[in-house]
Amino acid sequence: IFLFASGPSAFRLTEKFVLLLVFSAFITLCFGAIFFLPDSSKLLSGAAAAAENLAKIREDHERALREAKETLQKLPEEIRRDIRQDKEKLLQDRRGRKEAGAAGLPSLLFRKPVGAVGREPADPNVQQKRAKIKEMMKHSWDNYKRYAWGLNELKPISKQGHSSNLFGNIQGATIVDALDTLYIMEMKDEFKEAKEWVEKNLDFNVNAEISVFEVNIRFVGGLLSAYYLSGEEIFRKKAVELGEKLLPAFNTPTGIPWALLNIKSGIGRNWPWASGGSSILAEFGTLHLEFIHLSHLSGNPVFAEKVMNIRKVLNRLDKPEGLYPNYLNPSSGQWGQHHVSVGGLGDSFYEYLLKAWLMSDKTDEEGKKMYYDAVQSIETHLIRKSSGGLTYIAEWKGGLLEHKMGHLTCFAGGMFALGADGAPNDKTGHHIELGAEIARTCHESYDRTSKYCIMNFERLAVL
Repeated sequence: IFLFASGPSAFRLTEKFVLLLVFSAFITLCFGAIFFLPDSSKLLSGAAAAAENLAKIREDHERALREAKETLQKLPEEIRRDIRQDKEKLLQDRRGRKEAGAAGLPSLLFRKPVGAVGREPADPNVQQKRAKIKEMMKHSWDNYKRYAWGLNELKPISKQGHSSNLFGNIQGATIVDALDTLYIMEMKDEFKEAKEWVEKNLDFNVNAEISVFEVNIRFVGGLLSAYYLSGEEIFRKKAVELGEKLLPAFNTPTGIPWALLNIKSGIGRNWPWASGGSSILAEFGTLHLEFIHLSHLSGNPVFAEKVMNIRKVLNRLDKPEGLYPNYLNPSSGQWGQHHVSVGGLGDSFYEYLLKAWLMSDKTDEEGKKMYYDAVQSIETHLIRKSSGGLTYIAEWKGGLLEHKMGHLTCFAGGMFALGADGAPNDKTGHHIELGAEIARTCHESYDRTSKYCIMNFERLAVL
């Protein structure tokens, strides 16, 4: 910028230079401000985040007020009891972390599941039914405790304990299997005595042959659910310990596990009646949920790797009409007899595909695809309607249908309904209807069977 002036009032050269610097700085500041102004989109997102934080603070505040009001309404004895329980829980958590470290398990932050306990239904009819169910659970537990405590099962008529050879010498199947029910029903004394039994008596160091499938769903599954509900480290420790003892079952040429395993020697075999030494679909296909969680709780990926390998083997195989036969040879990796059933021998394989997808927060796309592809094939080739209008799921043997449906197939009604929400091609409503039809068929079979039994009994009485 050049400034010209004449006469005595004209600027001196130094004054001109200073003025030039001032103008230059001002212009630079104006242009720079344009680049340093905040982004309007960031301002908006920041405002949204602030509003969200404010809403969360308000929600936390309201919840704290509700809890304070509930506390004020309690008797002093109840308040002292709650404080005492909170202290005990804190001590247990600290103890649990120490136990986990001693067992070589990673330290995990336990999050109490929302809604597992502490909620009463508003409907009086539901309250009454709920109380009756709890009463029957109490009745069953008390009699198991009285006549068969520590054994696997109770024979209700002879009032004697029984231990099935499916569990080898492992004892306490009823105790472990009931842990989650006791917790959810808030049967606190019973849950406490069950936990104490597990701590002192549950022993897997036995020289016996067990069913991998049965031990997994009863013991591993029972211990895992008890841990996720209560946060008690003893359940995690025992679950991982037992899971490690089941790993030798996968030592086959294909990685498809044996049905039976001696958990001391690690020697496995299959049921002698199962199609040329085959493993059974419902057994090796019902390990996925528990073994995925064992990897999470132990920090050891080997459990998840074992069950993911089962999927790899299945996906490599040709499936007749898209169906999964019930028998697979663990040595050759080939199907055994082409017998397909959604009931016994096949049932829970399909259930676990669906639940693996749901359990993964719907990220397990492989499990999802395997489930819905299987359901499509089942509907095309197995689902039929009787002359009386009842929908049923037939069995398939070597390309021929056997028009029968067993009792164990009845779970499929609930499975179709559970999976309806994610059904492809807008088939949600169709899957719900399909589930309802299967449930109706099962209801009719029970209802008609009881009537026929009563009629036959009356005829015998007359004779």
